[in-house]
Amino acid sequence: MSVVIRIENLSKKYFLSHKKEAGYVTLRDCIAGNLRQISNKILHLFRRSGEDDIMREEFWALKDINLEVEKGDCVGIIGRNGAGKTTLLKITSRITEPTEGRVFLKGRVASLLGVGVGFHPELTGRENIYLNGAILGMKRREISSKFDEITSFAEIERFIDTPVKYYSSGMYVRLAFSVASQLSPDILLVDEVLSVGDAIFQNKCLDRIAGITKEGRTVLFVSHNLPSVANLCKKAILLEKGKIILYGKPADVIGRYLSTIHSKGGEMVWPDISQAPGSDIVRLHAVRIIQDGFECPTADVDISKDILIQISYWNLREGEILHPTIVLKDNLGTSVFSSSNHKSISLTYDEWSARPHPKGLFQSVCRIPADFLNEGRYTITAVLSRKIADTQAVSENVLSFQVHDTGAMRKEFISGGWEGVVRPRLEWKTEFLKP
Repeated sequence: MSVVIRIENLSKKYFLSHKKEAGYVTLRDCIAGNLRQISNKILHLFRRSGEDDIMREEFWALKDINLEVEKGDCVGIIGRNGAGKTTLLKITSRITEPTEGRVFLKGRVASLLGVGVGFHPELTGRENIYLNGAILGMKRREISSKFDEITSFAEIERFIDTPVKYYSSGMYVRLAFSVASQLSPDILLVDEVLSVGDAIFQNKCLDRIAGITKEGRTVLFVSHNLPSVANLCKKAILLEKGKIILYGKPADVIGRYLSTIHSKGGEMVWPDISQAPGSDIVRLHAVRIIQDGFECPTADVDISKDILIQISYWNLREGEILHPTIVLKDNLGTSVFSSSNHKSISLTYDEWSARPHPKGLFQSVCRIPADFLNEGRYTITAVLSRKIADTQAVSENVLSFQVHDTGAMRKEFISGGWEGVVRPRLEWKTEFLKP
């Protein structure tokens, strides 16, 4: 396959301006300061006012990016906010100039980097469609042949002759994505703007992106929706502080990303109760992951051992009925299950499930059985509720841990490992019925 995007030694530098903080000022300081200002104006007539009060700091949004993307690839770009994802797309789409390095593109490029970007607010939807097509180098008859598809996909036929300045953000996104995807660009750049639309249209857009890559066109796709990146993309990039940390298979990149945003160990403790997640009723004290048979917290567990999730918490109000809950997510951020000690949910009876709690420190333990979770990385969200539905404390993705397959189920029999998020040992029975 031919390379359609080549990025060489790309860097982008910005200057951040900070106003110097003023300390305690006396009347004498004010008088002296005013006299200095008068003197400065006389001596430095051409110096910009207030320059001495501004500190400038270099900030590299991107640093030494090298990348090749082949024709027909759909490449997901993930990373924390501020990692440089949008800057990379803006430079690739020629909206922003790089400080260093070069970008080579082969073919027509369409970009969707913000709500309404590329639209003239005073023009109607119809006029903006033709304007965007012309920018892409398309002839009028080419645009006309696509016009009905664009308006039908965007579901705005009724408003096509209305100036787009009157469109809602959802209408903007629907038309913008439809124009960008239906006008046959060779390269499509999509930022996180799809999150503005409704869920049905988001799925419609994702299906369209999949169709674009099947047609042999190339997509760069920035998203925080990890399952979408995993399902749509052939490759993925992890950006961190303006640098490419990993470029490879989406599952590997997503796993690396999740491992960087969660606690490295198997324990999270809040020693200061006033800083712990919670309310004036209950506050978290600690969350720990412990492998059965061991005492110390760990972030690595054997697939053939039980996993204990400990939640300790302070009850601050006499007589409250409290329910600890965990939510388990896989390495793509998809919820695997949630579990609570409530008597209608728990496998075993917990005497504190329906019993008023005195003030004090409590510890609840949830046991995940051995040979239940498949190998991979998982995250824990800890929740404390009053009477099951009244949430009082939440710590999202407080810990992550890795389940390692030790070979007890002979995974080598299955090419590429066992399928699925869970990998339980289930009962099977075979009978010979007749010859």
